[in-house]
Formats: sequence, C-alpha cells, structure tokens
Amino acid sequence: MEHLSLHDAGAGPPPGQHPPGPPHMSQQPQGPMPTPPPQMMPPGPGQQQMGMGPPGAPVVAQLPPQMFTTAAQLLDLTDKKLMVALRDGRKLIGVLRSWDQFGNLVLQDTVERLFVQNVYADIDRGLFLVRGENVSLLGEIDLDKDDYIPEPYQLASVEKVFALKKAEDAERKKTDKTKQKRLADLGFEVEHSGEAII
Repeated sequence: MEHLSLHDAGAGPPPGQHPPGPPHMSQQPQGPMPTPPPQMMPPGPGQQQMGMGPPGAPVVAQLPPQMFTTAAQLLDLTDKKLMVALRDGRKLIGVLRSWDQFGNLVLQDTVERLFVQNVYADIDRGLFLVRGENVSLLGEIDLDKDDYIPEPYQLASVEKVFALKKAEDAERKKTDKTKQKRLADLGFEVEHSGEAII
C-alpha cells in the first residue's frame, strides 16, 4: 500500500475538479448564496413545524414558549392568588410569593378551606410553606369570581365543619381498612403499606 501525502505530485485531483471532502473545506463560489431546497427551509409563520403539508390541510397549532412543563411554569403565577390541592386532600388558597426548582411553594395570606357535605369553613394559616411533592393540583383564581361560592355550599363555623370533617375521616378510615383487608386476602398489596409509620 502506498503512503501518499498532500505534497506528492499525483496526490491532487485532476485539473478542473474540486478536491473531495466536506463542503466547508472546498472553495466557495463568489457571489450570493444559493437558496436551499424547499424541504430544507425553516417554516414560515403559517406553516407546520414538521413539514409543509398539502394545501388546504389544517395548520397544527404549536405551543408558545411560555408553556413549560417544569417548575419554570410557576414564573407566570408568581404574585397571583392560587388554589393549591394537596395529596392529603387539603385545599389551600393564598398568594404565591416564592418557589424553587423542586416545586416548593411559599404562600402568603393562606387560607385552608374545608369542605364537608354541603358546608365549608375557612381557617387562616398565614405564611405557608408547601413541599413540592405534596402538590396534587394548583391553579390561578379569577379575582372577579373570588367571592362566588357554588350553590349547594354554605359558610359555617370552623368548629361545626371541623367536627363533621373528623367524623367523615373516621368513617372513611374504617371503610378503607375493611377494603384493604379484603384486597390483602385476595393477594393484592395494601395501598400505602410502604409509607406506614410503625
């Protein structure tokens, strides 16, 4: 096998031909840049992202860059009134003042709202720190409809609602215990058995 170098007499291409290699290594022709083929051009404002599509086809709407799926989405909710539903069923209403990359929230002027049967009560909680993993759902409250309460619910005293809630929780625990025992007898693993504190 021969060992050729760039300085050998027969190493270059024949006259009139460009040397082989990547396009950025070859000499570029002088003048305006050629237009790329249509399939290589970036989509315009009314074109689809994944392709041009046939004429008359519906345009697929793309999500705006503000639609994050991480904790950065909380940026638009900062200093706004939110309702936060926790994994244990509690509902908190407060103004979001701070958050971090883990979804931990700091709520100001927080109120915990208890719903039992057709009554509800608000308990003032003040400044409230919520661990991100405990958040099940959160959303902004429309301030124009903030005072609107759905029809079946009526405001009641905290003591009355708390007593009803305690009785309802005890009844639910009793039925859950029976249900989990039956499932365990059938071979199913008891729900949350790994999280139980012994």
